[in-house]
Amino acid sequence: MSFNLKVLQVIPKLGYGGAETGCYDIAHYLSENNCESFIVTSGGELTKFINKEKVRLIKLPVHSKNPLLIFLNSIVLIFIILFYDISIVHARSRAPAWSCYFATKVTGRKFVTTFHGTYNFNSKIKRLYNSIMVKSDLIIAGSNFIFSHIKDNYSDYLNTKSKLLVIFRGINVDYFDPTTKTEIEEKRLIKKWEIEENKKIVLLPGRLTSWKGQELFLEAINLINIQLGYEAFYAVILGSEQGRDLYKKKLIRLSEQHRMTKQVRFIEQCKDMALAYKISDIVVSSSIEPEAFGRVAVEAQSMEKVIIASNIGGSNETIVDRKTGYLFESGDPKSLSETILKVLNLDDTILKIAGIEGRKNIINKFNVEKMCFSTYSEYKKLIN
Repeated sequence: MSFNLKVLQVIPKLGYGGAETGCYDIAHYLSENNCESFIVTSGGELTKFINKEKVRLIKLPVHSKNPLLIFLNSIVLIFIILFYDISIVHARSRAPAWSCYFATKVTGRKFVTTFHGTYNFNSKIKRLYNSIMVKSDLIIAGSNFIFSHIKDNYSDYLNTKSKLLVIFRGINVDYFDPTTKTEIEEKRLIKKWEIEENKKIVLLPGRLTSWKGQELFLEAINLINIQLGYEAFYAVILGSEQGRDLYKKKLIRLSEQHRMTKQVRFIEQCKDMALAYKISDIVVSSSIEPEAFGRVAVEAQSMEKVIIASNIGGSNETIVDRKTGYLFESGDPKSLSETILKVLNLDDTILKIAGIEGRKNIINKFNVEKMCFSTYSEYKKLIN
């Protein structure tokens, strides 16, 4: 049944982050459900994978926070909305949301926003800038944690006519499936990372930035080495510095200071993240600030790997503590080291059961089909 729904999603860049992959997934889902799907973005690596027959891609400098460009983008968006007769405009970041807000006001179209993060603010002006994310007809929070954050910090900006709800992010559980990886692929990646076979791997994925807790992770590894008296496993920090050269140098110096250069691997990128999870024994998310959702925790569980994560933010919602993973005291390297040691000493049978339960948890609650269907359903309600 066709609703003649035309949805335009606007996002700064299409990279591999949670917001970007969610935008990509929904765009293709809509086209497969008799809707016309459009994406406006400035570019990004994920754009080359968009099926141009299903999704129309339009490039605009919507990543810019320059007020003049935000205004000019809104003018162009007005023409795009009118030319293609767009029904709904869905903004996924603050700068483009301002452009979308003005464009939808002029054209009278429905406006949707997804609140993907906590958006730090330390002044009234910054808070006002952030508030655009709650000035839509439909506000989607990516987790209960974000829902509470909106209520606590932006209630005075909320319109009583707006609808605020939680739609959990979802991942492709067919891609993050341990049965799809072969032993040959695993051995090839282990060799590429220069890791001895039959030695355990503790993986910390995520871009290199201080709030992701890479320093905390290295401190915890050092505490484990001191306690054991030897290096029992490899610690892999997987992520790009994204221009933060000084921070990466700081991490390298820290590993040298603790004499862990032979144990720690800094891997800039891995095109097959499912394979990276597959060869790992334990996955860690050591963020010292709350994750809005925590994609690493969800992907690891889908790959039947035990996840150890900070007990703040979205991780509290995606991990069933002591069943599909383990939560440690945020910001405490001792707590993390003790938790890693505990998991390392678990019986293989217990680890296997935890992995199976983890995948069940993700399939039931956080799969991409569920996210797309829920979003599509809300689009239809908004139009009706």
